[in-house]
Amino acid sequence: MSDSALRVVVGTAGHVDHGKTALVKALTGIDTDRLPEEKRRGITLEAGYAHLNLPGIGTAGVVDVPGHERFLRAMVAAAGGIDVAVLCIAADEGPMPQTREHLDVLRLLGVQAGVIALTKADLLPLLGADHRELLLLELRELVQDTFLAEARIIECSARTGEGLDALKAAIASAVQARAPRPEQGPLFLPLDRSFAVKGFGTVITGTLFSGSLAAGDEVDLVGMGARSKSIRVRGVQVHGAAVEKARAGQRTAANLASLEVQDAPRGAALVAAGTLESVGLAQILDVELELLPWASRALKNRARLLAHIGTAQVAATVALIDRAEVAPGERALAQLRLSQPTAALAGLRFLVRGALPKGEDKAPQKNTPRSHASTLGGGRILSVAPRKRRQSKVDVAALQALAGSDALAQADQLLLEAGYPGASPQLLAARGAFTQKSAGTALERLAQSGRALLFDRDARLFAHAQVLESLEVKILLRLNEHAGQIDPSVGREELRQRTGSPPTRLFGRALSALEGRGELRADAERVRPPGAVGKLTGPNADAQEKLASLLDEAGLSPPRVAELPALIGETPQRTQAFLKSLHTAGRATRVSEELWFGTAPLQELRKRLVVHLGSHASIDAQGYKELTGQSRKFTIPIAEYFDSEKVTLRIGDKRVLRKGGVS
Repeated sequence: MSDSALRVVVGTAGHVDHGKTALVKALTGIDTDRLPEEKRRGITLEAGYAHLNLPGIGTAGVVDVPGHERFLRAMVAAAGGIDVAVLCIAADEGPMPQTREHLDVLRLLGVQAGVIALTKADLLPLLGADHRELLLLELRELVQDTFLAEARIIECSARTGEGLDALKAAIASAVQARAPRPEQGPLFLPLDRSFAVKGFGTVITGTLFSGSLAAGDEVDLVGMGARSKSIRVRGVQVHGAAVEKARAGQRTAANLASLEVQDAPRGAALVAAGTLESVGLAQILDVELELLPWASRALKNRARLLAHIGTAQVAATVALIDRAEVAPGERALAQLRLSQPTAALAGLRFLVRGALPKGEDKAPQKNTPRSHASTLGGGRILSVAPRKRRQSKVDVAALQALAGSDALAQADQLLLEAGYPGASPQLLAARGAFTQKSAGTALERLAQSGRALLFDRDARLFAHAQVLESLEVKILLRLNEHAGQIDPSVGREELRQRTGSPPTRLFGRALSALEGRGELRADAERVRPPGAVGKLTGPNADAQEKLASLLDEAGLSPPRVAELPALIGETPQRTQAFLKSLHTAGRATRVSEELWFGTAPLQELRKRLVVHLGSHASIDAQGYKELTGQSRKFTIPIAEYFDSEKVTLRIGDKRVLRKGGVS
């Protein structure tokens, strides 16, 4: 790899005063304690940022997190972007309460690679050989069964420089062993800082969790009360240098146009403009939750905790779905119901924390080695902005599908829950743990298997097959409610609204399917039961009825339009008016300029045609003659009519059943 900006963030973790900031400065030359209060007190209060050159590999972002328990919120906000951890443990003190809690936090946030830095190693000779041996044993016991179980322990000193080269090499090995964050996923950049730069305006910084960000992009800033839409990105920097594009896994700074600093709070996130428009900001999240083994008690349903999502901290109620309570060390399927809309991304890790029961913060209790900690557990987000779920078999099965490793099952469930609006690849990627490409692939595979229908090619919107079936049932129910009325037909738009206002194109596909099966009849204006006809009224009712009967009796060989006036004793103008009236009533259908058919015989032919194509795959001119018993004079207009109605598709001199036309 070249010496370019890597898509990786290295982060420190550990107890306060264990030398994290001094170690970062020794490795990078950058003092991450930038606040006057930090200088005065000698401890880190806010996360600090630097970059580390790894020779022959590239430059990694560095996050130095606060160690003090009172600033755990700041630690958690920064730790969410860490890919490779450097767990710092002072040689003279060994593992301490925050060391253990920070390790819990990193594990729950999904960090899978790292090294152990035994800082202040220059003190080891003064502490004796037994101290070193016991310390190493304690460290191995601390990290057993964690992602650091096999990690190297590097003895180092920021004061003397001892072990720094070895530590860099160990970090480089850990960086190379990890998988990069998804660049093809939706843009998601949680803000950890925002500030004004004279002559440039507002600059925000954060770790790019997913996607990419380039100058000229339009973004939305959402969450923590921020609701700024269509903001233009003026420029992007990585490690203090301007770049064309920042990529997932990189520490990123972006200059945003027409935005005030106060409108860009920590905890908000940048997303692609319009990405969350259909989903909205999430106030409900489907999650898989783990309670830490050393939690002092079980987590009960509807417990109120603090959730850390991205860089946001928000009050949340934990609604358990697959059980009544979660025992320490157990995992559960649940929902986080948040106190305010929060930007979130499926696949993102989160933490839950809570206030300790009264008295537990004074002294460790028996059998509760982590009673000091406020971190109770965490997990991963399964889907964003779902409906509220209950403790039911249906909802447990839904969350099991979302928590599983079968991407097709996840897409199937999310599409089913999308309902009438359906989902595009972009929308599926915003709701579930997909990239836009993998979401598109999953939707195509569902369509090929008959589990989904592409009902809007322009917007690439798919609907679940069960949603379409449910819509068809509702259409027939609403239509049957009119069956006993004088006019049993229903206005097309009225019927659409009475069935839940599905998208117009989805509604049209449902009507086509039902009409193809002979369960209703529809035209551009009205929908009616298959055997229903509009009642003819008024002074011309007898003449219209005479014309309708003539067309019905003629079957598939009606007279030409020019012959009709003489047959019913009317003028051509009045005959044309009667034909239009019969069409509105569902009694007559125009097939060509010269031919009108009775609707009933034409619908009967349509059903026979679909059956024929189901068993013969195609039909040619001779096939039409045999099916209808008519000459080319009638079969050619009929064939062209069914093409125009999207029942059939002409391929050469044959017709085939149009895909989706009647199913």
